[in-house]
Amino acid sequence: MPADAAPSTDSSLPTDSAPSASTPFSTDSALPAGTALATDSNLAPATALFTRSAVAAGTARSADPAPSADSAPGADPLPAPGDKRAAALPGRPRRIEGLLLGLAAGDAAGWPAARHRAARMPEWTRRLTRELDTFAEQNATTTLPVPIALNQPPEPLRLGPSDDAEWAAFAAEAVLRAGDATALGDLSRERRMRASIDLSWNAIASEVAAAAERAPEVESALLPLRARISVRAGLGNLATGLRPPATGHDNPHYFDDAACVRACVLAVAHPGDPRLAAELAEFDARYTQDEDGVRGARAMAAAISLALVGADVDACADAALAELPESTEIGRNARHALKLARDSEGTFALVPLLEHQIVDHVYSYGIAAAETVPVALALATAARGRIAEAVPAAACLSRVADSAPALAGALTGALGGGDAIPASWRDACRTLSGCALPRLTGTDLIGLADLLEATELSTPEG
Repeated sequence: MPADAAPSTDSSLPTDSAPSASTPFSTDSALPAGTALATDSNLAPATALFTRSAVAAGTARSADPAPSADSAPGADPLPAPGDKRAAALPGRPRRIEGLLLGLAAGDAAGWPAARHRAARMPEWTRRLTRELDTFAEQNATTTLPVPIALNQPPEPLRLGPSDDAEWAAFAAEAVLRAGDATALGDLSRERRMRASIDLSWNAIASEVAAAAERAPEVESALLPLRARISVRAGLGNLATGLRPPATGHDNPHYFDDAACVRACVLAVAHPGDPRLAAELAEFDARYTQDEDGVRGARAMAAAISLALVGADVDACADAALAELPESTEIGRNARHALKLARDSEGTFALVPLLEHQIVDHVYSYGIAAAETVPVALALATAARGRIAEAVPAAACLSRVADSAPALAGALTGALGGGDAIPASWRDACRTLSGCALPRLTGTDLIGLADLLEATELSTPEG
């Protein structure tokens, strides 16, 4: 990260970004006295539960048939807000599985996934790719290089999920830990959920602090993970003693969509209750984001909360809009994108309209929540909730292909359920490679979905 982009040490918040009276950062949500910060040993048991070898029972699902392309997802009779029994009724789609696999498939479909997965290749292969790119630039050749294996095993470069899916699993760990009533003391379910999120962030922050002691500055510390600039800066802030919301506010990429991916998974804690889902997503987002970065997380959580109980795509989009004030950039973009979607001739026809009217080509990174969240909502709406239309269209928007396909896949996957994911994509995307969070290598998303489903249904409200 360039020196001029380093987060400031001034944690004071301007009036318009200070937490409101309803902010999740109240003393009621703090860790109980005596609760130790998480360490790798604290996190390992939850992680080990959903490695592929530990959940062989989920393997049989890879052959499940996909639904007809003519059937629009969602539109189940809508349960009352917070009705968790809905997901357990016979014949219900496996929506949490659809959410995770849809997110992973969208993550894999975007061109940046190959770059992320190439991190598991020897460094010299990536250096050679950069040199070939320089050669093409200097010699005006139109043959552009791609990630290469040469004499190395090519497995890391095959189609599969990358950073978005792994950080989604990071959020899932917090949900699973909160589902264990014995893990965090005598707390209500909501306080356990927030304490678990705090433990997850502080576990990594402790690694950052240890690495920073061996480096000249936090930003140059060598960490056993790969992360967005916003996450990296937020962790650096935590390591130096700041707390949310300052960790997200004093952050050069406060506006990006890193928290939106995590919010998709946190929505499983409050199916059918978009308000509570949005509040939980904000609690997590404040560790790394501010302003539109937080609003985008709230919107995705609200939309997916309804998708998990069978609402149709329009109801999900409306729930997202309710979290996006019209006066904000993300709010204006989302309303315009959804109008384009509802007036368009179809999903593919919508792509050039979004490219020219929503996507910005000025900044050096295409990860602004003010663009990716509206794009995901619009494509899901134009596709009428069908993942097989929404994800390929999102991948066509190369500028926002690092996360818009994953966000669109998460929403449409939750709408369609596990059977909406084609078997070939399920097989390619169910296992994490560990390219961003190495300790999650081998994690099976179908097994993880089973655990989240059980946790969601068995954990009473506090």
